[in-house]
Amino acid sequence: MGKKVIIVGGVAGGASTAARLRRMSEDTEIIMLEKGEYISFANCGLPYHIGEVIEKREELLVQTPEAMKARFNIDVRIMHEALDIDRKEKNLKIKNLETGNIYTESYDKLVLSPGADPIKPPLPGLDIEEVYTLRNIRDMDLIKEYIDNNEIKHAVVVGGGFIGLEMLENLHQRGLKVSLLELTDQVMRTLDKEMVSMVHNHMRTKGVDLNLSDGIAAVEKENGKKFALLQSGKRIETDLIILSIGVKPKTELAEKAGLDIGVSGGIKVNQYLQTSDPNIYAIGDAIEVKDFVINEPSRIPLAGPANKQGRIAANNITGRKEKYNGTQGTSIAKIFDIIPASTGAAEKKLKENDFNYQVVHITSNNHASYYPGALPMMLKLIYQKKDGRILGAQIVGFAGVDKRIDVLSTAIRHQMNIFDLQELELAYSPPFGSAKDPVNMLGFAAGNIYNGLVKPAFWQELDELDNEEIILLDIRENIELELGQIPNSIHIPLNSLRDRLDELDKDKEYITYCAVGLRGYIAARILMQNGFNKVRNLSGGYKLYKAVMDDKNEVIEKEEEAELNSLLTPEDAEMIADLIIKNIRNK
Repeated sequence: MGKKVIIVGGVAGGASTAARLRRMSEDTEIIMLEKGEYISFANCGLPYHIGEVIEKREELLVQTPEAMKARFNIDVRIMHEALDIDRKEKNLKIKNLETGNIYTESYDKLVLSPGADPIKPPLPGLDIEEVYTLRNIRDMDLIKEYIDNNEIKHAVVVGGGFIGLEMLENLHQRGLKVSLLELTDQVMRTLDKEMVSMVHNHMRTKGVDLNLSDGIAAVEKENGKKFALLQSGKRIETDLIILSIGVKPKTELAEKAGLDIGVSGGIKVNQYLQTSDPNIYAIGDAIEVKDFVINEPSRIPLAGPANKQGRIAANNITGRKEKYNGTQGTSIAKIFDIIPASTGAAEKKLKENDFNYQVVHITSNNHASYYPGALPMMLKLIYQKKDGRILGAQIVGFAGVDKRIDVLSTAIRHQMNIFDLQELELAYSPPFGSAKDPVNMLGFAAGNIYNGLVKPAFWQELDELDNEEIILLDIRENIELELGQIPNSIHIPLNSLRDRLDELDKDKEYITYCAVGLRGYIAARILMQNGFNKVRNLSGGYKLYKAVMDDKNEVIEKEEEAELNSLLTPEDAEMIADLIIKNIRNK
């Protein structure tokens, strides 16, 4: 006789558990309970239907109760809420939300996939109808209906996480002016400060009113108008407010049953996804997982891990022992034209946990520069100093970001080091990549540092340099100086450097820099092989430094400046600089 399994919650985790259970066992009785109207929908796609990028609402409905019954013989009960777990008797108290009827079901195994709720702080005015959160199909319908049926000109989005940024873009797509409020000093906490600076700058070029280090304090109504009041005291008149502050795990059912809750606030599970009761499993956004790199308890609510956890829980219930080895938080987003992505640990997280690490930045094109349409991407790699093991990676670019972050994610999952990146044989054809892929280049650049061929300097240091002892050496072309220079620099173009070494004092320390770091490395090697013993190259070059400064000063960069700052070689600069500088001067 087969087991009886009840799954509480659908969407990514619950639905994948149910489907896998059936594939593994035809005689298991499977009951799925869903408090809402839909058992499985593409919640990551919700903002894109509001923005009318995904036109048909039904495309977001992944499964229906009828389809699950027909294909998998699963008893799906929508509008049913699990109220209480009797662990001793192995019973679950359930309420039919349509009829109000309360009844009990027995189980052999129970899977909790309740998900998470959007955070809505107890602030004045957040209960008015023009304030929304976005977590499910009903939320999406309400927001879209409100925009469709009213003359909406301005929206405030509160929170700079994934959903907040996707909502911002899609509201902009609908023709709305948008203000973003973010309590911390940056959006996308998975990125480090210098990498997210490029995202901030790009958002400003699109007309986004970006309010960092400034959270919402209240929503006020006055003479028929609505205002978002910020903690700084600033008031923004608006028509619509979307709260995307974050989510909190739904743990009430587990807590009432006496199941252990972890230090991060999620339901505590072991490697087999069992709670403190071995007959009860938990998966998805509600659980505490192990951070794969840091190896500490964490909550990382992502759809990919939730799906995998559902499959693993089903395998374990049917006797196929499998461990869940942790989540590394691989993520990617599209924000207008720019694509930020990350995997593994960010630098700030490694600092908090006392890791001894090294950082390298490079800029590479998404495919061969001579093939039309090549676009630059900035890549950051973080690795362990002692053995070169990769700990984290971040990329910000315009194309080809996805495949590089996936390669780097794979490298972290299999505990590869920087020299392994050098050896990877990746697909190459001019429209798709380069003979030395950006991932290979990361390995080469990191390997040069590891082997002592060059020492890096970083943007954080530059404001506090002793300019008497440390000289900033700008080796870009003359024409590139039109766009600015790091203060207190001296300028010798790379192609003139060998002939002008006698102008430099060998007792001083030098930090070389170019646009992105490639020519700066060549300059550093020239100096080091000509008797200069204290030489470093600026990681990420002037482009990265300028991005951080522009973000700090809220400067909106012209497109021509961005293009020139991304040039990789002197030849590139000579080829198009005259035209670009002429355009800048004319404007």
